[in-house]
Amino acid sequence: MSIAESDGSQEPLEKKVHLPKTSESEALKRIRHTASHVMAMAVQKLFPKAQVTIGPWIENGFYYDFDSPEPFTEKDLKAIHKEMVKIIKRKLPVIREEVSREDAQARIQKLGEPYKLEILEGLQEPITLYHLGDQWWDLCAGPHVENTSEIDHNAIELESVAGAYWRGDETKAQLQRIYGTAWETPEQLAEYKRRKEEALRRDHRRLGKELGLFIFSDLVGPGLPLWTPKGTLLRSTLEDFLKQEQIKRGYLGVTTPHIGRVDLFKTSGHWQKYKEDMFPMMAEDSEAEEKEQGFVLKPMNCPFHIQIYKSELRSYRELPMRLAEFGTVYRYEQSGELGGLTRVRGFTVDDSHLFVTPEQLEDEFIKVVDLILSVFRSLQLKNFKARLSFRDPNSDKYIGSDEVWDKSESAIRRAVETLGMNYFEGIGEAAFYGPKLDFIFQDALDREWQLGTVQVDYNLPERFDLEYVAEDGSRQRPVMIHRAPFGSLERLVGILIEEYAGDFPLWLAPVQFRLLPVSQDFLPFAQEIALKLRSVGVRAEADASNERLGKLIRNAEKDKIPVMAVVGAKEVESNCLNIRTRANGELGAIPVEDVMTRMQQAISNYSNF
Repeated sequence: MSIAESDGSQEPLEKKVHLPKTSESEALKRIRHTASHVMAMAVQKLFPKAQVTIGPWIENGFYYDFDSPEPFTEKDLKAIHKEMVKIIKRKLPVIREEVSREDAQARIQKLGEPYKLEILEGLQEPITLYHLGDQWWDLCAGPHVENTSEIDHNAIELESVAGAYWRGDETKAQLQRIYGTAWETPEQLAEYKRRKEEALRRDHRRLGKELGLFIFSDLVGPGLPLWTPKGTLLRSTLEDFLKQEQIKRGYLGVTTPHIGRVDLFKTSGHWQKYKEDMFPMMAEDSEAEEKEQGFVLKPMNCPFHIQIYKSELRSYRELPMRLAEFGTVYRYEQSGELGGLTRVRGFTVDDSHLFVTPEQLEDEFIKVVDLILSVFRSLQLKNFKARLSFRDPNSDKYIGSDEVWDKSESAIRRAVETLGMNYFEGIGEAAFYGPKLDFIFQDALDREWQLGTVQVDYNLPERFDLEYVAEDGSRQRPVMIHRAPFGSLERLVGILIEEYAGDFPLWLAPVQFRLLPVSQDFLPFAQEIALKLRSVGVRAEADASNERLGKLIRNAEKDKIPVMAVVGAKEVESNCLNIRTRANGELGAIPVEDVMTRMQQAISNYSNF
């Protein structure tokens, strides 16, 4: 069927690579939509027991979900593609037919297609069928090409098979989804395949495994990454970097628990507006469950930081108060929406909540933006744009009055204009409690990712009855700023792996320096130098694998070590190191003390050796 559905698919790596968006014409969308029908027709000819469900066009191609008693294989995909070519070459007309609900129901029942019947129940009239010639039809809203000859059979390919749940519901039937790609010309297909190969080369799931940064375990569960020692070093480096920047700017560190009472999130509004994205409530007994008096894994940190602010009556002299935490939050993402580190169920947010007076709001907002821009510079993230994420006034997913929302949105717009930033507005992109300034980063493959965010919030201070004592002794309501320069630490690491293709800058690399002894005779000297480097804060190691020098160098290159040093008799005698870097190649012999100094300077300056 061609009605769009969210799904719970478990897609293979080769399919789920996130490619850059392309400017796709209406004609190309029609080609892809019809290609999905051609594929379904081919499948049902070759596999008569296969039942069809939905088959839309999607970015870069199309898919169709089948309920088939036998699993589709690579050999089957080749046979299906061959049959598709035959259908296309027959130049079949694509005919639209309007029918009554009763007529459609009778035809579907005759074919024995239960999924089509279920889709039909939810459709509004007119009901339309699309025919490929007089041999196959589908319940579909369109649009399509007028004839299969409009599809260039040299510009289509079938790519993979994945699992998908009917209606995206893990309790319902598991289907088989066949993905394909279709383009207007063979040249476009070739360019797509080139981009896909480059995306695979950079894919953070593959590189993360090769570089030993993180793993996933079926026993732990999907969407819950486990960080290895090297990956933990990478995370810690990012956290320490931001913590130091925050200390310079007067932030105060806090730590909060991973769970909280449901009542906390009822007060914040998360329970009412965000419940579907939260993990189920944990209750001590059925009575507590019925009364919703249990605990939940926190989806956000802000209600906890609010409790810390509210634990004392605050004075205007204490404001702005900037509370910061690397807090792990949990979202119950559908399994089909998970993807490596970029979409997970448990992730760490570099969360901070600033409690400010109304007069301080604009100045503090500008300072937060300055921090985010500074972070991006250090991470070498240069290609980004600012989105003012405002509410959709026609939606009921938000809390708070129109007056409060107008005030919040105006504050963000004024601050951005004061900074002279280029921006665009995203209507409907706001959080349920307030508007945001989001930073949309464009990576090396022209893909877009949301990273840092800043939010102005008048609503939660109202809901939690927050106050401070003003200079005149009156009780006043503070304004909150929510901010996260990294966003999700997991997603940031995934994006950085792909942006750098695993080749991290020196300051960020888990292993910054590796010594390569030409034989085991020189391993003690290499280990001694590694120890000296570590004593001054350099993440250094000596390779003790006893391989030939060529293999040691190749391994260091494969592991993307920024700086390596060959150690032999000459180096021991002269107390020098023969330096080789990924950034600048061979640098020759350099005294050990100079190497230590230059490494420290390069790391502290976020530069190369």
